[in-house]
Parts: sequence; structure tokens; C-alpha cells
Amino acid sequence: MKTITPPIKSQGIKTKLVPWIMELRGELTGKWVEPFLGTGVVAFNSKAKSALLSDINPHIIRFYSDLQKDIITPEIVKHYLQEEGAKLAVAGDNGYDHYRLIRDRFNTSFDPLDFIFLSRAGFNGMVRFSKKGNWNIPFCKKPNRFSQAYVTKIVNQTKICKEMIQKDWSFVCQDFREVIPQAKEGDLIYCDPPYAGRYVDYYSGWSDEDEKDLFELLSQTKARFILSSWHHNDYRANENIEKYWNKFNIITKDHFYHTGAKEENRNPVVEALIFNFQTNMNTHNHGYKNIKEEQLTLFESPSPSMAQAL
Repeated sequence: MKTITPPIKSQGIKTKLVPWIMELRGELTGKWVEPFLGTGVVAFNSKAKSALLSDINPHIIRFYSDLQKDIITPEIVKHYLQEEGAKLAVAGDNGYDHYRLIRDRFNTSFDPLDFIFLSRAGFNGMVRFSKKGNWNIPFCKKPNRFSQAYVTKIVNQTKICKEMIQKDWSFVCQDFREVIPQAKEGDLIYCDPPYAGRYVDYYSGWSDEDEKDLFELLSQTKARFILSSWHHNDYRANENIEKYWNKFNIITKDHFYHTGAKEENRNPVVEALIFNFQTNMNTHNHGYKNIKEEQLTLFESPSPSMAQAL
């Protein structure tokens, strides 16, 4: 089945990794629990009948909650994007004037439709907020961004996500420390937190204390869990694998993230899935088998031995 793509976009979206995650998950008998919903791409491909979906970003939760309640519909999204897209196309400063208008309006009203507009018209697909909770990503400088084909694409994504939302899905805006303890034996917790040691945008940042708390909660849960993280790249290893996660099972996969403002900053990375149950899946799909011997700092060149292993 083709992977469902949600209407909300952000850097680091797991679209291409969804089949891998679902293969590891296997049969789902209990509730799908996701403390870091993000775009929702993994949840919408989970086929879960019952789910607890949370994020500390209230705009994500409000959009999907309103979609579930028919406050927002695909038809409403279509009308909104056609109207605002037409204004963007003729606005002053090559469209930037209307983008600023939507941005300033959103930072006052927090309208979920304005949130969709900004997430699709912001620079490089980034989602970032100031400490005051205001949107602060610049315009992508494409006044014709919302062409008819692009609007249709977003509307279709909204439609299929609405069809996938079940009546027993709960959308909540809570910290992961409140969500994970609610999982029970038989449930599956999927965690996609910000990747420590890599540049990511998250609503309120991510610290080592957060990573430690996540480790302790997942160590104590009676539910199965899958945690997405990064294992290593050409320059360094994820020190938290050794510090926290090596006690669990880990499988890895080569991946390329289109992240970073400049193309030269967008590099391949070995993605990791960390989990607390047994699987027959291959441990690695790349040549590098052991990163414990050599921990590299950011922007350091790898040693000849490590480069050969990679």
C-alpha cells in the first residue's frame, strides 16, 4: 500500500521510513500511543483502531482534532487555499506582503488553516516558533506557491487523513512524560523525538534531561515501544546510543534527510530504530558494524579506518 502523506509538512518527516517502521511493528493488538506526533505521517499509516496521539505543538493537535470533528473539512481547506493563494500571487514584495499578513494573523489568532498555509509556504519546509510561541520562518519566495495542482495535492492529503482518523483516536496536547505512562501491556508506543546532537526544530527544544527522562520512561513501560533516532553519519556517532539506548535492540538503515537551509548541509545519516521486543529483521543494511570504538565530533573528518567501514 502506498504511504499516506499528511497535509502538514516539516523537516525530518518519516515518509520514506514508514514501511520499515511498520514492518518492525508487526501485528498491532492494542492501542497506538505516539507522544511526538509531529506531522502525523507514522500514525496515519498505522491502521490503528485505537490511538493516543500527542504533541506539545498545539497547532498540530488542533488541526487534526478539528479535522476529526468536521470543524475543518477538505472542502474548507480547498476554498481557503484557493482564496489565500490567489492573494499571495499578486501581493507586493513578490508575495511577501501577504505571507507577512498571514503570519501576523496566525500569531494572534492561531487559526489552524493559517498554520497549514505557513507550513506549506515557509522557507525550506521548516516549522519553527519563537520562545513566545510565534511563527518565525521566512517566506519561500514563491508567490505562485499555491497553484491549482498544489492545492489539489494538499486537499487530497487532507481527505485521506480524515478518512484514516478513527473515532477512538484521541488527539491531546501533552508532554511525553504524561503520555507514556498511559500505555498498557499490549499497546505499542512509537516515539519520534527531536534528534539530540542534530539540528532540529521542535516547539520548545530538546535537552539531555529530556533524553534521560524518555529513556527512564521507556525502560519502565510494560508496552512494546519503537524509538526513532539516528545512529551515525560520516562525521560522528550519536553518543546517546552508547549512553542510553544500547541496552535495547537496535536496527539501522541508510537514510537521507533533506534538512538544513543550505544544500551542502544536507547529508546522509544512518537511521536507527530502538525497541524492546524480538524481531527477525536484519540488524544493519549498511557496511558499518560497530561505532563504539570511535566517537567523532561534529564536522570532524572520519579516520581512514572509519571511512572505509562507512
